[in-house]
Amino acid sequence: MSQDQRDGLRSGFRKGRSRRRSVSDVVSHIRVAVAIIEQQGRYLITQRRSTDVLAGLWEFPSGKVETGETDEAALRRELRERAGVAVNVGDVIAHRTHCSDGCVVDLVLYRATIPLTKQPRPLRVAELRWVAPQELENYAFPPADQATTNLLLNINRDAHLAGETPAQAEHAQGQERAVN
Repeated sequence: MSQDQRDGLRSGFRKGRSRRRSVSDVVSHIRVAVAIIEQQGRYLITQRRSTDVLAGLWEFPSGKVETGETDEAALRRELRERAGVAVNVGDVIAHRTHCSDGCVVDLVLYRATIPLTKQPRPLRVAELRWVAPQELENYAFPPADQATTNLLLNINRDAHLAGETPAQAEHAQGQERAVN
């Protein structure tokens, strides 16, 4: 809730007036599509620029879904603008909801690929890296992305125990979630 909204609510209560509040007065809602891009056992992560909210933190390539836009279109647009690559968007891996400071963020994680012949480059991000799942804990992620990091770490541990690649274990876990 913005400071203006809080001030308006306080003044209304002080003057003895009541007004019906809607959910939009209290909570803003944002949908974010997240690309989980794995190549050769490493995941692509990007670092937020110094001028961005939560500057310097790392995240999986993602983008806010604009009104009238599909998740897939948002991911294609964001990867083109931020990393200069085309992305093929696959299946939904998971859905996470994060609440913070009067805002609900719905994160929808998609398996995605970029052509092996194309290398992403930092355009509208400070930096990007390919990291192994066990290296993810060495990077600071925003709270909303921490569940994604934990999911990938668990998938990697499960794959290691079963003798699978992370992509095979991720696919198996996705199939298990779809059945349950």
